[in-house]
Amino acid sequence: MEEAFAAYEAARHRLPSVNRNAPCARRSNLDAIADEIDVFLLDAFGVLNIGETAIEGVPERVAGLQKAGKRVLVVSNAAGAPHSDLMAKYARLGYDFPPEDVITSRKTILHALKSEPMRQWGLMASEQLGREDIEHLDITYLAEDPAAYDAAEGFLMLGSAAWTDGRQALLENSLSRRQRPVFVGNPDIVAPREHGFSVEPGSYAHRLADRTGVIPRFFGKPFQNIFELAFDRLSESVDPSRIAMVGDSLHTDVLGGHAAGIKSVLIAGYGFFAGNDVDDAIRTSGIKPDFVLDRP
Repeated sequence: MEEAFAAYEAARHRLPSVNRNAPCARRSNLDAIADEIDVFLLDAFGVLNIGETAIEGVPERVAGLQKAGKRVLVVSNAAGAPHSDLMAKYARLGYDFPPEDVITSRKTILHALKSEPMRQWGLMASEQLGREDIEHLDITYLAEDPAAYDAAEGFLMLGSAAWTDGRQALLENSLSRRQRPVFVGNPDIVAPREHGFSVEPGSYAHRLADRTGVIPRFFGKPFQNIFELAFDRLSESVDPSRIAMVGDSLHTDVLGGHAAGIKSVLIAGYGFFAGNDVDDAIRTSGIKPDFVLDRP
């Protein structure tokens, strides 16, 4: 956790700049703030699930909020898998969300690409997950062939499960020779799993920016593009002070919520900060959530 936190701090100059002195009020769980919040935007990893496992009691709590008339959306930096795979996963874990209320960084980057010129894209993703959602794009999966990197007119970074340091070196070398656009569909540096953290596309994107001078375009939290898609699903009459972004990360969920002008809720006992001192991290970063919950 300490290494991941330091990596986020090192990348702060590429993240939204927000300085909000929120109260960091301590509460037990989401039910304890339900009287103050009408719309819950829930991160996935660290809030709904850890890896492939639902957090105990959270499917029931989310269902209770929905039954009470609360608006509950998922706002997740999930870009590697097709949307249908994600919906099947949530159903398997015991959640019931309409597909259009699951707002992901994959949806966000695909929405942005509609306004981009046609390009031959070099793709960071797991080929075994298939081309659903991206079948309309001219893509080449990046592997060990240097020519594929040099032929690309731009790069999409969606999923890093199959990525290696060797492939990263090929990408950086190609960009150093000729700069081209880099679009990042998952700004996360890490994600909490059942046993430790996985390294996510954001980590590789910041690394190539440091080494090549190419400034990537990020899609997903803490950047506003994903919140704009989420707000499109809400009534214009919703008071922003009664909307909350709930997540386990200061640098993506809390910072993103503040940049979007809504409340923020940090989950302290699961995900990124599980078993660690969240108060020290808040002091060090200066990123202060409105609420700190022990569990979702």
